[in-house]
Amino acid sequence: MTHQLSFHIHDVAPYINWVYFYYAWALGKDAVEERSRLRRDADDLMRRMDARYHTYTRFAILPAVSDGDDIIVDGTRMPMLRQQHAEADKPCLSLADFIRPAEQGQTDRIGIFAATVDYEMEHPTGADDYQRMLHQTVADRLAEATVERMHQLVRTKYWGYAPHENLTIDEMHAERFQGIRPAVGYPSLPDTSMNFVIDSLLGLHHIGITLTEHGAMRPHASVSGLMIAHPLAHYFSIPRIGEDQLRSYARRRGVPEPIMRRFLQSILAN
Repeated sequence: MTHQLSFHIHDVAPYINWVYFYYAWALGKDAVEERSRLRRDADDLMRRMDARYHTYTRFAILPAVSDGDDIIVDGTRMPMLRQQHAEADKPCLSLADFIRPAEQGQTDRIGIFAATVDYEMEHPTGADDYQRMLHQTVADRLAEATVERMHQLVRTKYWGYAPHENLTIDEMHAERFQGIRPAVGYPSLPDTSMNFVIDSLLGLHHIGITLTEHGAMRPHASVSGLMIAHPLAHYFSIPRIGEDQLRSYARRRGVPEPIMRRFLQSILAN
């Protein structure tokens, strides 16, 4: 079943991880005064936007099994990449490893999600360069905060695999919850074209997200990805893959190899 939620800005603002906000502005921990001034401006902006704008999320918890390096989600095949250069004495991981294999004869579940903001939040009229960047970075953080709040609701209510979870927001930022939510474009899910598969399952247009020909989302302040509940699931990166995996992945995705090469160029071994 697919769910869709909208939030007032004041509902998700407490879930913002400000560390990444300051990083976007290249402000380290020593820039105390600059951070304080920027935070005041961000808080003031959110107060002014609160009556006009919302954030949105759309998600589904669907039946899933793994088949090799693929995850079959409600009948749709989602090929995953696998590490080819893991650390010594550690296995080469794929996200498919955290989903029950089809041969076990028992269906698992997986979550898929997307979150975004009102388009106008990113495009203030009559703003100078500082205000435009402030709007964009605040919108980015609000989209991520919406995902944080949504994932909390999924764990405790909609999926309900952790109904008694009682974490503070700082503990959530430290990822002390069960499971993971790898986002498209991040280290374990680097292929942005996966957004086309997520779109086919979720219908991103329902919350105002459109995709470019390269799989990038508009509004820019949008996030998409998977939710995996396995208690041993953890984040990892896929730093480099070889030509052999590129060919296999392109074949499993049903995408011509030259096109898939463009999507994966940043992680292809030299």
